[in-house]
Amino acid sequence: MSRSLERIPWWRDRRVLPWIVQGVVGLTLLLVIALLLGNLVRNLTAAGLLLSWRWLGQPASFDVAESLVPFDASMPYWRALLVGLVNSLRAILVGLVGATLLGTAMGMASFSGNGLLRRLARGYVEVIRNIPLLLQLLFWYFVVFLALPNGTAAFQLPGIVLSKSGLYLAWFSQGFSWQGPELVNEVWRAPLRLSVEFSALLTGLITYTGAFVAEVVRGGIASVPKGQWEAATSLGLHWSASMRSVVLPQALRVIVPGLNSQYISLAKNSSLAVAVGYVDLYSVSETTLNQTGRALEVFLLLLGSYLIIDLLISAVMNGVNQLVQIRER
Repeated sequence: MSRSLERIPWWRDRRVLPWIVQGVVGLTLLLVIALLLGNLVRNLTAAGLLLSWRWLGQPASFDVAESLVPFDASMPYWRALLVGLVNSLRAILVGLVGATLLGTAMGMASFSGNGLLRRLARGYVEVIRNIPLLLQLLFWYFVVFLALPNGTAAFQLPGIVLSKSGLYLAWFSQGFSWQGPELVNEVWRAPLRLSVEFSALLTGLITYTGAFVAEVVRGGIASVPKGQWEAATSLGLHWSASMRSVVLPQALRVIVPGLNSQYISLAKNSSLAVAVGYVDLYSVSETTLNQTGRALEVFLLLLGSYLIIDLLISAVMNGVNQLVQIRER
């Protein structure tokens, strides 16, 4: 038998053929990529736009309306891109927290014994999920926030003022003294102010992603056997205590993997901030591209930044998923 196997030609040997096919396919892909890169380099060289990063050190010559990082027009382009990245991360992080809280509340409300609350939660999910996010952002910006009054007519709550110029919140001022919003010369001032653009973007991201998170949470809760509810009730636990102490801990192993994709979607959807005038990474990159003409470099930075953000979110959620699975055992 072994002699007959040794006599099989290599082009008929099933142990060799898969490696040959994979080698040919891999070599073909490398050749195609090399041809495409070579063509790109030739075209960029002919246009005088060969890949270069020296422009990052040149003055940006434009201002950024909203920034957590000190910036002015005399600073270089890399600083402007950093400002945009920080603004994007700000919207993403706050949006993740808000969408998680809202989605968890709506998902739990789907199992409430209160019929009205249950129907409201389901109605919210069905309506928000079926309207494009871009339209929702435009609605919140033009119809809601820009229609708010200013001055004394602004919407006021203890420690909160919502007006056409922004959202003003009470916060600790210098000396750690609690200071709320105050009206000075018909202009609201507060230690913490969120611009209308940021508020509209954040509201849209939270309400939109929260609807999808609610479905993930609802599915996770539904996966818990009905006997667990009955056991918690037999112990005299209230609905909220049963949900918090018995049902949700068991549902996490189903909920966490589903949250990963929703969080990544929120990070990518944050690039729609340009629709409401919020200066994020995409907006700064677009201005940089218009001024420098370095399309390839700008898009490489832009794509790489969002890729890294999404990979970090995925890595964190995978770690959380492992912790949940360990606790489940």
